[in-house]
Amino acid sequence: MIILAVDPGKARTGLAICDKTMFLASPLCVIEEYNRYRLADKIAEQAKLHKAELLVVGLPRNMDGSEGESAKSARELGDKLGQLTGLPVKMQDERCTTMIAHRYLSDNNVRGKKRKQTVDAAAATVILQTYLDYIKNMTGKES
Repeated sequence: MIILAVDPGKARTGLAICDKTMFLASPLCVIEEYNRYRLADKIAEQAKLHKAELLVVGLPRNMDGSEGESAKSARELGDKLGQLTGLPVKMQDERCTTMIAHRYLSDNNVRGKKRKQTVDAAAATVILQTYLDYIKNMTGKES
């Protein structure tokens, strides 16, 4: 199943994708868009272009697990994407994903402007890989 992951942000939104084997998440792109409606349209376009079968949207919870305005905005984006694409949408806890993405980029010596342009796609990759690992773990327990 091809899955497209979304790391929503106020200015930049990262996208990641996996192939049909659902083995490994890979960064796809970063969309720079402030308008939430145009953003949803651009994400839906990418989903169609890459033949996504499922969307996973990062849910920015507070460290105590509660949800604030960013989580509300992410849920609204997920709802809009479901309507636009007709695809199922799963919400995935994204606590610490940007921090993990920054650490990964540091470990790989990605700095400056290049880092700013890629960190959101890297965070979306972390979100997707976390979801894929969860699915593999749940499938293994059912066997």
